[in-house]
Amino acid sequence: MNMKRMLVLGALAAFGASGCATKKFVAREVGEVNQKTDALAGEVERTQERVSRSETRIDEVGRQAQSGIADAAAAMNKATEAEKAAKGKLIYTVTLTDDQVKFPFGKAEIGGEAKTQVDAAIAQLKAENRGVYFEIEGHTDSTGPATYNQMLGEKRATAIKNYLHDEHGIALNRLEVVSYGESQPITDNRSRENRAQNRRVVIKVLE
Repeated sequence: MNMKRMLVLGALAAFGASGCATKKFVAREVGEVNQKTDALAGEVERTQERVSRSETRIDEVGRQAQSGIADAAAAMNKATEAEKAAKGKLIYTVTLTDDQVKFPFGKAEIGGEAKTQVDAAIAQLKAENRGVYFEIEGHTDSTGPATYNQMLGEKRATAIKNYLHDEHGIALNRLEVVSYGESQPITDNRSRENRAQNRRVVIKVLE
């Protein structure tokens, strides 16, 4: 065999060996990439499962919170009804009209005639030392925004409450104020006279 042929055969052998090595390297690298891809996909799936479980827990907590709020509101309503039931029956009602109360526009100061009527209403109760409760309702006409009337009704009822406490010594735990604002008119608000009837404070005396 001459030298030229030996060199050619040697080169071919080296190339064949290099080609096999390159295929093995590529196969090994591809295998490692596939392993990493599989591992990453598995981690993504586990992360998605954790997120799904967390969302489920959050939804459950939200439902429990809403249920708790509803239960608390129901319990409060029951307590209020129970308290009213415990107070017993209505003895009588005193209605102080706008003409008697003489509330200045947008204010909550009671006039002398209203004080006289309140004094007369509770004089016998004080003489008998009866343990009664007072529910004081504030009502307005429809003039102005409803939110303002709600607040004004409460202020005017509170003025009567303060008078009963300050002048007659009625314990505050026997005095309850509620404002209906313009929501419970006794007539329509089309005329000045009708609006004056709707502007009133109602005192309910309960056993």
